[in-house]
Amino acid sequence: MTENPKVGLDRSKTGRAKGTPNKTTALLKDAILLAATKAGGKDGLVGYLEIQAAANPGPFMALLGKVLPMQIAGDPDSPIVHEVIRRIVRPSDPNG
Repeated sequence: MTENPKVGLDRSKTGRAKGTPNKTTALLKDAILLAATKAGGKDGLVGYLEIQAAANPGPFMALLGKVLPMQIAGDPDSPIVHEVIRRIVRPSDPNG
């Protein structure tokens, strides 16, 4: 029993484009940021994050770890130089 190839089902042109964010996710993110901004009062989102840092330091530090860069790059004009010097020191008494 051989299967016939399906004709006319080119799905490569359907759906959303690669890299396009989900609309529901973007809407939810915007709503969360707006709520946090309002909860922060006059200081807005920064004020809210300051409150959370004081009230919930553990979860706040986890959040901070996610937004910090994973690799810290130095100044390309002034790179850090790492130098290893190996010295062989012979004992003064050859017998030990």
